[in-house]
Amino acid sequence: MYITTQKEEFSYAYINALASAAGYSFQIAPRPLDFVGVDVTITGLMVPGSRRRTRLDLQVKCTSQKLLDHDFVRFPLEIKNYDELRNDNPDDDPLLLVVVLVPDSKEDWLQQSETELCLKRCAYWVSIRGQPQTENQTTVTVYLPRQNIFSVKALKAMMQQIARGEPI
Repeated sequence: MYITTQKEEFSYAYINALASAAGYSFQIAPRPLDFVGVDVTITGLMVPGSRRRTRLDLQVKCTSQKLLDHDFVRFPLEIKNYDELRNDNPDDDPLLLVVVLVPDSKEDWLQQSETELCLKRCAYWVSIRGQPQTENQTTVTVYLPRQNIFSVKALKAMMQQIARGEPI
């Protein structure tokens, strides 16, 4: 298997594990949605008192590059992907960028014992909905705050915001 395919599959497994632990459904998007930037969809049942279905679309990237600085993950995103993510149509489900960082060596991505399964390293998220067009021709650097760890707690909070009709 190509390393890029392994990274993609690992990132899906990471997000699937989080969604499952949070009590949500995880689905890899069908090819037509991939053409508009949706890699994964997370869906939840309606929250009591809400009339909204909770659905969150993600564009997922996985890399072992050294992209961390003190406050941000600096990810070089292709212009096509940037334009998909900055869509500000209020009728569309939220579409976030999630970047999963993994160690350089794929042998270090996962540790397992009888008592735990540890997926390494970490995922970060950002919404760039409504951001301006760029004059760049190939990539634009997207800054994902290091405080935006894609975690069970963060996912639950996002899904509650969606249920209330609030933007992420």
